[in-house]
Amino acid sequence: MNKILVIFDSASGNTEKMARLVAEGARRIADTEVRVKSVDEASPDDVVWCEGLAVGSPTNMGILSWKMKRFWDETMADQWMKVDGKFACAFSTAGGWGGGMELACQSLLTVLMNFGFLVFGVTDYAAKMTTAHYGAVVAREPRTEADQANCRLLGQRLAEWVAVHVHGRAEEHPVEKMDQRMAP
Repeated sequence: MNKILVIFDSASGNTEKMARLVAEGARRIADTEVRVKSVDEASPDDVVWCEGLAVGSPTNMGILSWKMKRFWDETMADQWMKVDGKFACAFSTAGGWGGGMELACQSLLTVLMNFGFLVFGVTDYAAKMTTAHYGAVVAREPRTEADQANCRLLGQRLAEWVAVHVHGRAEEHPVEKMDQRMAP
């Protein structure tokens, strides 16, 4: 059973909406348990429990929020080296395009790498001109189908990587599934 955790900080509710869509995407993969928690309610036990982690933060001056940074600096400090090798990805929202959302994702990924997480981006297009190379990003709330698809794809990919690399379920590899769809 895949164990996926989605942790988010959300001042306006927009990042929480993204978190729920990321979780929805992870649930597309069979035998996946998903927990969604705000940074205020998440605990180190939650992070130790999971095999795959999606972390979302509103963009704060081009980086992650202070609450999310505090969670990793203080709450998770004693878990250093206890979460090595788990898969992780990031997502962020801002007030508008050009607000630094991809930089915020990169700052989240940097924190995760420092804890030993194996981080990734998504090369597939979720919709026309919509990718999650550094994580899913949305201006304001995920209203459009493209924004929602991008969040779901990020969660799905997280669950796929956990299924393939933790549980040996090669049939869940995204390239393998694409090859099967393309076969005559």
